[in-house]
Amino acid sequence: MDTHEHDNEHDHEREREHRYLAAASRPLQLTLIIVLVIMAVEFAGGIISKSLALISDAGHMFIDALALGLSLFAMSVARRPATGRRTFGYHRVEILVALLNGVTILGISVYIFYEAYRRFLEPHEIKAPLMLVVAVIGLVANLAGVFLLRGGGSSSLNIRSAFWHIVGDTISSVGVIVTAIIISLTGWMIADPIIAIVIGLIILWGAVRLIREAVDILSETVPKNISVEKVIETIKAIPGVVDVHDLHVWTLTSGVYALSAHVLITDQMVSRSSGIIQTAQKSLRDKFGITHATLQLECTRCESCPEGAICQIRRPETQEAHHH
Repeated sequence: MDTHEHDNEHDHEREREHRYLAAASRPLQLTLIIVLVIMAVEFAGGIISKSLALISDAGHMFIDALALGLSLFAMSVARRPATGRRTFGYHRVEILVALLNGVTILGISVYIFYEAYRRFLEPHEIKAPLMLVVAVIGLVANLAGVFLLRGGGSSSLNIRSAFWHIVGDTISSVGVIVTAIIISLTGWMIADPIIAIVIGLIILWGAVRLIREAVDILSETVPKNISVEKVIETIKAIPGVVDVHDLHVWTLTSGVYALSAHVLITDQMVSRSSGIIQTAQKSLRDKFGITHATLQLECTRCESCPEGAICQIRRPETQEAHHH
C-alpha cells in the first residue's frame, strides 16, 4: 500500500464517520419532535390531574428532549473538519454533551425524590382517569421513539443514551398507567409518590451509567471491547517485530479508537519497516476497529522500554547505535 492509497483510506474512513453521523441524526430529530409534544401533554395532564408520577414522567421527557437536542448539536459539531488547534476535530464534543446529560439527569432524579417525600407527608387528590389517558398516550409515543432509535446505539454514546432515555420513559409510562389503575380501583393516593420514586431510581441508574462511561472516555480508559494483551499479540505476530511497549489505547469518541505504541523491530531497510506499519495498522483496524494508530519504530531499546526486553538487532558493526 503506497502513501496515496493510505491517505485515501483515511479519507474514506472520515467520510464513513460523517455519513454515519448524518444518518443517525434523522431518527433523533423525529424522536425529539415526538418527545416535545408528549412532554407538553403529560405536564399539562399532570398539573390538571395533580399527579406527581405524571409530572415526573414529563420531567423525564424534558430531560430526554434536552439530551436529544444536545446530541443533535454534538453530531453537527462533530462533522466539522479538524483544524490546526484541534487536530482530532470536534469528536470529543459528543462526550462532553453526554456527560452534561448525565449530570442533568442526576439532578432531575434528586428533585423527583424531594417531591415524592413531600407527597408522602401531604398526599394530593388525583384525577386518575385523566392520568390514565395521558399515560397511555405517552406510552404509545415512547414506543415510537424506541422503534426509531433501535439498533442505533451500538457505536454512538449519544444515541445509546438517547435510546435508554426513551426506554426509561416507556417503563415510566407503564408505571404511571399502573398507578392510575390502582388509584381508580382502590383510591390509594400514596401509590402516586411510590411510582414517582421508582421512576426516579430508573433515571438515577441511567444517569450514573452515562456519567461513568463519559468519564471513562475523557480519562482515556482502554475501551471495554479491546484487550491490550491481544493487541500486543497481534502486533508482535507481524514478521520483523521483536517487542511492543509504551502502548496506549483510548477512545476519541463513540466507536472511534486510537492507539500509540513503540515497536521494536529488527534492523532492516526503511522500505520494509514502512510495510510493518501498514500491516499493523490494517490488522488493528480489521480486528479491533482502531482507526487511528501511531506506531514509533525502534531498532534499539529506548529508555522507556522495559529492562527485560531483548533487542534482537542485526546491523553492521560500523553502524552507529540508533538513539530514541
